[in-house]
Amino acid sequence: MQLIDWIILGGTIAFIVWYGVYKSRGSKNVQDYIGGGKNAKWWTVGLSVMATQASAITFLSTPGQAFHDGMGFVQFYFGLPVAMVIVCMVFIPIYHRLNVYTAYEYLESRFDRKTRTLTAILFLIQRGLAAGITIFAPAIVLSAVLGWNLTYLTTIIGVLVIIYTVSGGTKAVNVTHKQQMAVIMTGMIVAFFIIMSYLPDSVGFTNALEIAGTGGKMDILDYSFDFENRYTLWSGLIGGSFLALSYFGTDQSQVQRYLTGGSVKESQMGMIFNGLLKVPLQFFILLVGVMVFVFYQFNTAPLNFNPAATETVLNSDYSEQYQDLMLKNEEIQARKQHISLDYAENKANYSEAQTADFQQEYLQLEAQQKQVREEARSFIDASDEEAESNDKDYVFIHFILNNLPKGFIGLLLAVILSAAMSSTASELNALASTTVIDLYKRNHSVPKSEEHYLAASKWFTLMWGLIAIAFASLADLFDNLIQLVNIIGSLFYGNVLGIFLLAFFIKFVKSNAVFIAAIITQAVIFLVFELELMPYLWLNVVGCVLVIVIAFSIQYFSGHKREHKLS
Repeated sequence: MQLIDWIILGGTIAFIVWYGVYKSRGSKNVQDYIGGGKNAKWWTVGLSVMATQASAITFLSTPGQAFHDGMGFVQFYFGLPVAMVIVCMVFIPIYHRLNVYTAYEYLESRFDRKTRTLTAILFLIQRGLAAGITIFAPAIVLSAVLGWNLTYLTTIIGVLVIIYTVSGGTKAVNVTHKQQMAVIMTGMIVAFFIIMSYLPDSVGFTNALEIAGTGGKMDILDYSFDFENRYTLWSGLIGGSFLALSYFGTDQSQVQRYLTGGSVKESQMGMIFNGLLKVPLQFFILLVGVMVFVFYQFNTAPLNFNPAATETVLNSDYSEQYQDLMLKNEEIQARKQHISLDYAENKANYSEAQTADFQQEYLQLEAQQKQVREEARSFIDASDEEAESNDKDYVFIHFILNNLPKGFIGLLLAVILSAAMSSTASELNALASTTVIDLYKRNHSVPKSEEHYLAASKWFTLMWGLIAIAFASLADLFDNLIQLVNIIGSLFYGNVLGIFLLAFFIKFVKSNAVFIAAIITQAVIFLVFELELMPYLWLNVVGCVLVIVIAFSIQYFSGHKREHKLS
């Protein structure tokens, strides 16, 4: 990194922190601190909702996901617009009418305190884990690629977020989200056009898509019901709808964003804005990853994108075997580059038979390169069990640091850190709000002043920030970080969504039945996940349906039992 990169990176992050503190100074009560004054316009609501989702994991993992597996991951988001409509029609009007600070306040008025407390605790567990991951994700990747100390990085990211989140609460989160989204979108658009400019002159956007399609990266829709495939049209529409409905309807980190709207209409318009833009945004981020894949068809890609893993294996007893694989990878890469360039330059003169020959040879080379990469991973794993051989999360950052011009590296690193800060701030803000409103204040026998609860909100924000930093320091990479966050959510979201749907629509079911059903359902979901009986997206559906069926059954049979005794 050059001086200009450091200036852009440091200046961007410092401005966001300063702006958040400056614009949100003077919160005098809980309504201002947690509710953000409840006067936000629809574009602020929409951008804040989008920024909460757009964690650093999105910009580190999603391009790498597309690089390795193609555009199919976009199906994960197909259920989101459906969920937005339901949230606007059902959840938002109820929350605004009751004038609640958290989603879980409603559950006490419908059921009882223990159901509200249980649901709040389920949220705190899963969101507390997620907050640590959103800090850990950029820290570990930047640490490996830049050689920065991991503990220092997680601490710096966490402390920066804590400063303005503790200082200004919800309003600070909202106002900084607008700047962070501007940085994020500018950075990704710039990255896309730089990648396109790096392709050979004969390779236009259409040719790039055709080459990506030959490599299987443009297979967007999968209509199968194969449970072995995590991402299909049906898992996205059905499982994705349940996950999005749970996330936007019951997760306080999102609910708190649109509860700041000045009216029901402002909140609804903000959520519709999010629903209209989220799928195209994710499609574009995946497309950036696909263009990185195309770039590496004409430029040599490393055998493994994690430089720390490569250094580990080259300093081990497997160095000679690994270097042989590096040479083999370069030979395959050179052949792919030759036939891809020839195809792009002479496509108009290719016969059908020549096109078919190109596609066949390309796929054979792709399969050989994949096998070489798998062998390389096995040597990395053998050289050090703690070395991270899975390099999906390192693809995009490797491209940024090794190919972008001076200045743009700082901009893209600012994108990653801004995204980490935006999502983490929302999570800390929501964790503190839920802790204060649903646990501390509700179970406090003696009423306290507004000043007391305002101070408590700030202290709990600090507490959750420190917990997130501590968890980030102990976390570890999963198969893919963006999947890990969604897996954690899927373990809890279906159960919580089912509780809310029971509260909204099935008045027959009472509190005890829901409470027992929720505990049983959570245990079953953990067991199903542990046994790997289905892809994680379907856990949202199963959890939701299961808690409703169990609660209804308990209520029905207990009612019959009482009637039998009376008779």
